[in-house]
Amino acid sequence: MNIYNLKSNHILNPIGFLMDTVTLSWIIDAPFEEELQGTQVIIALDENFEEVIHDSGLQADLDPRCYQPEIKLQPRTRYFWKVIAKNAGGDESYSEIQYFETAKEDEQWSGRWIEPARQMERMPLVRKLFRLPAKPIRKARVYATGLGIYELYLNGEKIGDEYLAPGFHSYDFWQQYQTYDVTEALQAGGNAIGFMLGDGWFKGRFGFDGGYENLYGDQFRLIAECLVTYEDGTEETIASDDTWEVAEGPLVSSSIYDGEVYDANLEIDAWNKYSESESDDCWESMQLSDTDTEKLQARLSVPVKIVDAFVPELILTPAGEQVLDFKQNMTGWITFTADVPKGTTITYEVGEVLQEGNFYRDNLRTAEAKFTYISNGKPAEVRPYFTFYGFRYAKITGFDLLKQDLGFKGYVLQSELEETSGMITANPDVNQLLKNALWGQKGNFLDVPTDCPQRDERMGWTGDAQIFARTASYHMYTPAFYKKFMHDLRLEQKALNGSVPFVVPQIKPKDDAGFVTGTGAAAWSDAATVIPWVLYEQYGDRSLLKEQYSTMKDWVGYIVREDMKSGGKCLWTTGFQFGDWLALDGDNPHSPMGGTDTSLVASVYYYHSTSLLARAAEVLGNVHDALAYTKLAAEVKQAIQNEYLTATGRLAVTTQTAYILFHYFDLCPEPFKERMTKDFYDKVISSGVHLQTGFVGTPYFAEALSKNGMNELAYGLLLNEDYPSWLFAVKMGATTIWERWNSILPDGKISGTDMNSLNHYAYGSIVEWLYRCVLGIQADSNQPGYKHFFLIPQPSAQLGKAEGYYQSVSGRIESAWEILADGQLDFAFRVPFGTTANITLPDMSLETAQKTEWLRSAVAVEDSTKVTVKAGEYRVTYMPTRNYRPEVTTELSFRELLEYTPARKVIFEQLPMMRNNDIALQYLDMPMEKFKDLPIVSNFVSEQALERMNASFA
Repeated sequence: MNIYNLKSNHILNPIGFLMDTVTLSWIIDAPFEEELQGTQVIIALDENFEEVIHDSGLQADLDPRCYQPEIKLQPRTRYFWKVIAKNAGGDESYSEIQYFETAKEDEQWSGRWIEPARQMERMPLVRKLFRLPAKPIRKARVYATGLGIYELYLNGEKIGDEYLAPGFHSYDFWQQYQTYDVTEALQAGGNAIGFMLGDGWFKGRFGFDGGYENLYGDQFRLIAECLVTYEDGTEETIASDDTWEVAEGPLVSSSIYDGEVYDANLEIDAWNKYSESESDDCWESMQLSDTDTEKLQARLSVPVKIVDAFVPELILTPAGEQVLDFKQNMTGWITFTADVPKGTTITYEVGEVLQEGNFYRDNLRTAEAKFTYISNGKPAEVRPYFTFYGFRYAKITGFDLLKQDLGFKGYVLQSELEETSGMITANPDVNQLLKNALWGQKGNFLDVPTDCPQRDERMGWTGDAQIFARTASYHMYTPAFYKKFMHDLRLEQKALNGSVPFVVPQIKPKDDAGFVTGTGAAAWSDAATVIPWVLYEQYGDRSLLKEQYSTMKDWVGYIVREDMKSGGKCLWTTGFQFGDWLALDGDNPHSPMGGTDTSLVASVYYYHSTSLLARAAEVLGNVHDALAYTKLAAEVKQAIQNEYLTATGRLAVTTQTAYILFHYFDLCPEPFKERMTKDFYDKVISSGVHLQTGFVGTPYFAEALSKNGMNELAYGLLLNEDYPSWLFAVKMGATTIWERWNSILPDGKISGTDMNSLNHYAYGSIVEWLYRCVLGIQADSNQPGYKHFFLIPQPSAQLGKAEGYYQSVSGRIESAWEILADGQLDFAFRVPFGTTANITLPDMSLETAQKTEWLRSAVAVEDSTKVTVKAGEYRVTYMPTRNYRPEVTTELSFRELLEYTPARKVIFEQLPMMRNNDIALQYLDMPMEKFKDLPIVSNFVSEQALERMNASFA
């Protein structure tokens, strides 16, 4: 047996994180036929496990997804733990030893908040020189935070590989501090601890519509304790106070939006190294701040680190510019080596796209996104400190790169999250789409799930976060990341009487007014219920659900109060709503609201959030709440049907999104299901199987089709290559997901600059369908964390082949299928050790199933066969009961042809008058041979077009 992936609170060996609940998790892998007798968790205060403080004993039912030991944590203490597994034969296997270390917990701070005595014109450097006795050090820690952003140095070296600490959080309510192991950095005798400070999110320009200065404060601040424990048991603390020194550093300016200016001529030599000489005149005393320490709390933010690097290609543009192409739209920094004459000023500006081959950045709006370096004549490795950029291209000025290579590199910055999946198909464009969605997440998961990383925004929009939550959790191991985001959300919510802001942390301008400060809108604020439930299903940790139960309950309570304002009709009809944001079907082409009734969208989310709350209450054993919210959800569902359905089952709102919501959330009454599904089908056909949806409809579109018998249309939707579609951006060379379906027009021109990001991950939520329906890997909410799960792949000849894996918290799940040349379906699956799965094979008869040993216990389910299996690897090849490879001929009906991308392309390219036209619906079941001869076709389609159409069928 192999015991691996041991995590404490979903983090590998965390130091100084908030540990209000201790949750341990691990994965056991073993030969499939092996049986587990039990597991045992041991926790000790030492690595040799001589001071054991917890021993679970060997238990058969320990949950490896969320084991919570009953231990009382002490401050500033490292706990070592391991897992022992015993098989049925009595053989024991041991995990590697892991640890978690607590922060200060409830201890009082001996360090004080300190600040410069005057407003600094440049970013400050802060230091303290001190001496240590010549005796062995057992351990040393620094507990610290700086406002806005800081970097910690000891004896001239940067401590750790983390950047942009303490991160972006709701500073009004809490301030995160970090813990650093500095045991190896200290020395007997003289030492120097130093901090660089920058504006960051705390006091720099930040916010919507150009931003606001000093959102949370107008002064740099710092608090720190360096606590040294010697081998003889004594301790010594070097704490921040008014004996610490401050000087203006070489970082002339620093801004999240605008970038940085670094003048190396202003550097202070050895500023963070110990010296016996008197301080230079540049150093001043820090002063004590009147800020208290009540808001200080151990960190929750996953550290932001460098996770990748790119070497660019130099382009000389038609305008004569030096432009670096990093080949990937990314988030992070650009570095270079400056061995240039004194006074040389090298500047780069960044952008996402070229226009007519030249550098372009207008879609960044007011964000300057620049970096300027002024050389002092000494060789230097140059990088930014307290900013980040979203870019693919960089324009270099001030130096001729043809004369000297400065070694430019692009470094990707991202919250440290483990990637947990991979997928490849027979379609290279779909593979690129998968990559683009992953890079959208990489670019926007930087301490908060931002909307975009490049322009003057970069905020934690809750709508984007909830839309993408499950896709994100297929891509990466997200529970610790979302735990921090939801902690911020909860703190903001408490101040809003249950409502939830549009952005978290909430941006609060001085006048406390403005669009971005809004709260309480459907699909956005529903992050309060959606994200906790997704985390519970994906990771199986009840504590994550329990922590956010009050958040879920208060949010639904807010909607109920809004409902009561309009008479208690079990509909949500009040307040501002985003509707189906950025949908293409609105009456006003200049409005981003879309054409779907905003009250319908809000009421459906009212139902959705109430349903999730009812399920959460049931899981947590809150029986009264479970019954009450189940009843409320049923009443809301009935009210939606009463309001938006006619007596004969016709939808009153006929947008794509309206049909999607009714089908995805099972709002179609059974007597009307067939009719409503036909209407949905017809609606999609009348658009040429193209997207007209925005932020609400798009995430559910493909799955709403697949789960309601229209799988081929779902594939057709995916595989469209013209606007509006996912693959349009791929064909246009995108390397991330765009904010708009036409962020760039077919001629390569950007479609607008007011709200047009080329790295906006929300529409990447199609990846959820690719994992859930194409590969068929789905969680079971009754046994979350993939202890039991479903494999329900839905193949299509339009894609031909797909294979992939998901590294779940229960082990590696694999699914693969291919439609062979003779029309047979070939499937392969892997169900990890210790789990079970329901496998559903499409269009397989029971007679066929009996020919394969592992399928002999299968049962028939509609047109498919379902079987429950234990851990193992499974493969089967069979001839399906329907033809997965129909020949595209004129004998097929218009309806049948429209379900397949190649034929649909022919029809809608050669018959342009059929696009978005209900006329097409009259001829759905007519064979194409007859359809071609109709007057409406012959009168409006040129002979040349008809010849091309005929040729496509030849």
